[in-house]
Amino acid sequence: MTIMRLGRVQLRVPNWEESIEYYKNVIGLIETYRDENHVYLKAWDEHDHHSVILEKADSAGLDHLAFKVRFDEDLDTYEKKLNEYGVATERIPAGTRVAEGEAVRFQVPTGQYIELYSQIEKVGNGLPLVNPAPWPDGLVGMAPPRLDHLLIAGEDVEGTTKLLQEVFGFSMAERVVLEDGETPLATWLFVSNKAHDIAVIKGPNGGLHHIAFYLEEWSDIRKAADIIGKNNISLDKGPVRHGITRGTTIYFFDPSGNRNEVFCGGYIAYHDNPTITWTIDNVGEGISFFDKDPGERFTTVFS
Repeated sequence: MTIMRLGRVQLRVPNWEESIEYYKNVIGLIETYRDENHVYLKAWDEHDHHSVILEKADSAGLDHLAFKVRFDEDLDTYEKKLNEYGVATERIPAGTRVAEGEAVRFQVPTGQYIELYSQIEKVGNGLPLVNPAPWPDGLVGMAPPRLDHLLIAGEDVEGTTKLLQEVFGFSMAERVVLEDGETPLATWLFVSNKAHDIAVIKGPNGGLHHIAFYLEEWSDIRKAADIIGKNNISLDKGPVRHGITRGTTIYFFDPSGNRNEVFCGGYIAYHDNPTITWTIDNVGEGISFFDKDPGERFTTVFS
């Protein structure tokens, strides 16, 4: 399949200046462009122009997410597959977003808008392509090397899961099922070899649970917790280990109320792996393996 990765998220941020400062100096993203209503950012080890766009808005939440495909012709292929599946599509002209080519936009059953794109300006990762050092100078904050995944919410978890599987070839790494043993409360889906590129959970339509940035080691998660404390950031959960995906993690909120995660570990996923199932009575252990307590806010607050 030709979807390579989660390419970008566009977040609505009502607390504009404070949110810009937070994503640049607490998370440690690098600004690549801004206009009156948008700031474009990237993690340091991403070569593309941006992976996070902040949008000035009246309320928090997810404007859209986007997957990067490998070839220009993949846009035609996937648009045809979506239309045959019964999903309406829209073409977003090149240049609508800075440094990007044309995109295909559609809406999934849980209410989120997703785009597909292939062309984006390359700006590099601050390191030479010959004999590079492990990391560039000048990194600040948590300094994640990349955007990793996100968790979206809506009523029709099964519908969005099936669309991503049947149209785009996502596989299901793990799921949580309700008391009947079949109805999904949440699913973790991958198209690369990560434990998940996107997850879907029962909640308000169009909802965002979190966006996640990758860190390399548990010591980086511990440092992120220190940075959260030093900057009086609103902590949600962690540091903990997930039973689901086996990752080590910490959750917290940006100044506008969008939940963030920094995440490390987890397993390598292969498309021929069997799906792991968690029952609803053990969901606390799946979310927070150490204390078995998911926390009320963690399971009820979305943006």
